Amino acid sequence: MKKIFAAVLAMMLLMTGMAMAETTDASVQNILDKKTFILGLDDSFPPMGFRDENNDIVGFDIDIATAVCEKLGVEFIAQPIAWDSKELELASGNIDCIWNGMSITPEREESMSMTFAYLNNAMVLYTKIGSGITTTDELAGKVVAVQNGSYAEDLMNGDYAELAATLKEVIGFDEYLTALMDLQAGGCDAVLIDLVVGDYKVNGMGATDLEPSITLADDNYGIGFRKEDVALRDKVQEILVDLKQDGTLGEISTKWFGSDITVVPAN
Repeated sequence: MKKIFAAVLAMMLLMTGMAMAETTDASVQNILDKKTFILGLDDSFPPMGFRDENNDIVGFDIDIATAVCEKLGVEFIAQPIAWDSKELELASGNIDCIWNGMSITPEREESMSMTFAYLNNAMVLYTKIGSGITTTDELAGKVVAVQNGSYAEDLMNGDYAELAATLKEVIGFDEYLTALMDLQAGGCDAVLIDLVVGDYKVNGMGATDLEPSITLADDNYGIGFRKEDVALRDKVQEILVDLKQDGTLGEISTKWFGSDITVVPAN
């Protein structure tokens, strides 16, 4: 009887080991094997990721991702995607992560393996100077613009649905530059946008007639991986901590923002 029990136990342990082997997270090894790391982004989202005068994709997130890939020993590839299709692009395997000033939300944490926050931000409403709009109550009957597929759109459909119900309309644009130009032209009354992005775009436009008038919500940026790619997520987080410790993140942040505003833990 003991021999039979031992044999059965050995078989159970073998089957358990085989099952564990079949479900082992090979996401890091897959990156190392294919020797590329493909980042999905909206290439019109400065200063996180955008095209420069030479049509090269550059930006804060791009510089950090490049440094991460150097640590991994793989080639970095920036792959422009339609932002409102980002989850589909990730799930289909066309990209390895979504890394482009993406807000951490409960919904995204449910559908993706999200990293810790690496940058704090805020969602603000830009208006024309002199518009008289300084509170959300003063938005009643007004038109607010958002980017399609953005956290701003999520806020208008979720946490701030009651506010949205008081508006004349919430209109969507494929990218924020068009939305801000529409604000200047009087097509909308406010644009809900990430503060770091809005500040960069408005300064780049030379739009001295626009200002952030209302802070709607705090925001944090993270990197999204496929739900099953936990090992890859953890590896990237580990490298980000290393880059924080050796000063690389501080240098990159100072290049784009004038100081180190990253919030990656130092250990």
